[in-house]
Amino acid sequence: MRLFHVRQCGLAVLAAILAAGCATTRTTGGGTVGVERDQTMLVSSATVDRSAAKAYRETMGEAQRKNLLNRDAQQTERVRAIARRLIPMTAAFRADAPGWQWEVNVVSSKELNAWCMPGGKIAVYTGLIEQLQVSDDELAGVMGHEIAHALREHGREKAGQSAGLNVAAMLGGALIGAYFGVDAGLGQSMIGSVGDLAFMRPNSREMEQEADRIGVELAARAGYDPYAAISLWEKMGRVSGGQPPQWLSTHPSHQSRIADLRVYAQRVQPLYVAARAAH
Repeated sequence: MRLFHVRQCGLAVLAAILAAGCATTRTTGGGTVGVERDQTMLVSSATVDRSAAKAYRETMGEAQRKNLLNRDAQQTERVRAIARRLIPMTAAFRADAPGWQWEVNVVSSKELNAWCMPGGKIAVYTGLIEQLQVSDDELAGVMGHEIAHALREHGREKAGQSAGLNVAAMLGGALIGAYFGVDAGLGQSMIGSVGDLAFMRPNSREMEQEADRIGVELAARAGYDPYAAISLWEKMGRVSGGQPPQWLSTHPSHQSRIADLRVYAQRVQPLYVAARAAH
């Protein structure tokens, strides 16, 4: 009976924490692409950012121990140079973002993958760079897309969509799984093969569309061709036999995605032209 009371108290405390953190907010400005959706959040961004920073340190530490982190200095500098141009452009969507503690690393893996954790913790996999033979414009497109997820705090938003939000899903490594989309089994200790280190839980189609649109604007503002996002997805379709890779399994279809990207690449084209003229 006493144990039951303790559990009830624990649930009550958790519910109070969630209630205190719950708010409807708009994480970003609309930008030229006009992303205007309000979001319901169940936890504070500070809580999520702290957990993300810890998860990122452990993930990169494991990659380093396996000698899979930043093995090619030239390739790493290429990715970081693109990030240095993209990051200042995040101010168009939220004023605080350029001041985040950004980190950018390259992980040696055959996966066609890249991600950005809350607070600006970026990883790009060599499989994406090498198998797709991406141009700088295309790489900026995919990085802009992943940065957009962080700007919109989609990981934080997904926490509120996790079924039940029970105590188990709120504690330890499972917190990482629920908030950031990292597999809960990995979240317990953040170890495993690099191919599994940050396997992201798929975002909703609405989230993906927002990230696509913000991503092309970030790229255009940084002086990268926004239409390169289209050629990137065309390459992805060819490499994967017309189907997206597993980490994109619930994303929009290639054709619908490309059609939407064409509309928004055209919308931000004047930003790209202006950025190029300024250099």
